This record gives sequence, C-alpha cells and structure tokens, in this order.
Amino acid sequence: MIAVDTSSFIAYLEGDSGADAERLDEALKAKQAVLPPVVLIELLSDASLPTEVSDLFRTLPVLEVVEDYWERAGLSRARVLAKGRRARVADALIAQACLDHKVGLLTRDADFKAFSDVCGLLLIR
Repeated sequence: MIAVDTSSFIAYLEGDSGADAERLDEALKAKQAVLPPVVLIELLSDASLPTEVSDLFRTLPVLEVVEDYWERAGLSRARVLAKGRRARVADALIAQACLDHKVGLLTRDADFKAFSDVCGLLLIR
C-alpha cells in the first residue's frame, strides 16, 4: 500500500513521465493506492475536474484519521519548523496520516523531505 500525494496524481493525470507516474500506475492496477484525507480534498477542489476523474478519486481508499491525529500533526510540524525547514499545514496533515498508518508517500513535492528528515516519513519517488 502506498499513499499518493496531489503532486504525483496530477502529474500522472497530465500524462507526465517519471518514476512516480509509473509507480502510481502500478499501484492503481494492483489496488494498492490510498489517499491521505487532505489529498482527497485537494484533488476534488478543482471545479473543472471531469466526472470520471473525480469518480476515480472517490473509489480510492482514504487513510482514516486516528485518535490524537491533530495533536501529532501539530507536534510534527513544530519539530520541522524548529529545524528551520518549511512545513505547510496541509503537508503536515498529509505526512501525519502516512506516519500514523506506516505507509510511504509517493510525491514529487520536495517539501516533504523535511518531514522525512525530521519525523521519519518514508518518501517514494
């Protein structure tokens, strides 16, 4: 099972090449792709999204928010910020969902490296 970030999903849908697009294609075919809740929000926020694409997003499993998630996300973000690194709120929420479920995150977004370095988030590229 791998969690998919918005950056990789959008690149995949736009037909971009790259290792992450190939990994996402494989994960979708093997029914191993999951979405952190915030990624689902980001993906569905495009008002011009074709119905078949939004339907695809809705069929994917979403990582459940577990007890004390919000507190852990805040503390993880604080740890990253304390190191002088960039830590957007949405990225902290995505990273924490992956950490809680012990799944790697497929992403093109370099900002997640801070969560990898500081909190142990497994990145898949």
